[in-house]
Amino acid sequence: ERNPKPIQELAKAQDEAGMDYLDINIGPARKAGDELMDWVVKVVQEVTDKPLSLDTTNPVAMEAGLKVHRGKALINSISLQPDRLEQELPLVTKYNAAMIGLLWGVEGMPRDAAERGVLVADLLYRAGEAGIPNEDIWIDPIVSPVSVEINQVKSCLEFMSMLQDIAPDCKSTVGLSNISNGTPTELRPYLNRTYMIMLMKYGLYSAIVDPFDTELIQIARGEMPCLL
Repeated sequence: ERNPKPIQELAKAQDEAGMDYLDINIGPARKAGDELMDWVVKVVQEVTDKPLSLDTTNPVAMEAGLKVHRGKALINSISLQPDRLEQELPLVTKYNAAMIGLLWGVEGMPRDAAERGVLVADLLYRAGEAGIPNEDIWIDPIVSPVSVEINQVKSCLEFMSMLQDIAPDCKSTVGLSNISNGTPTELRPYLNRTYMIMLMKYGLYSAIVDPFDTELIQIARGEMPCLL
């Protein structure tokens, strides 16, 4: 219905909760995605000055959002799939944006820390060719549900322990709630907080989180040192 009120109320609530970025996720948005992204970016930026993480797999919609975004946007995300690289890497420099490099390769999900390392090397090479500095690249190693594959949970941690050695000056981010996907609802906050603490041990820079989980936010801000 293009009713801005609930979107703006949520954006203001997330801003007041202390978020550094607001993630605007319109999904694939195959039909008129450019119009939708243009509209929602304008609507959100009417009520907050926080930078936005533009979250869509539609490159046309992504560019529409970048055109109207005030300040430095974050592209969420660019994977290692050839079509995504070719279409979206040029947008980073064209609009002076930052980007999340999603470690999803031609063959899909990396199997272990070593494959993640290979994907990072490939991504940085392609980004370097496009003139994108490491400082503007946020690496997402892909957090997978603990209820599905425990080895992936472990390999993500292993990869994080070596990220700064193989990708100096790059930042890192994760979709944190993936870890608890598929688990009982009452357990999800505890799993999210615990895995974030484990990732922070290896220098996690940022995470997409529930802004209204006050304990999780306190942990992220270093306000609960007894847990770190």
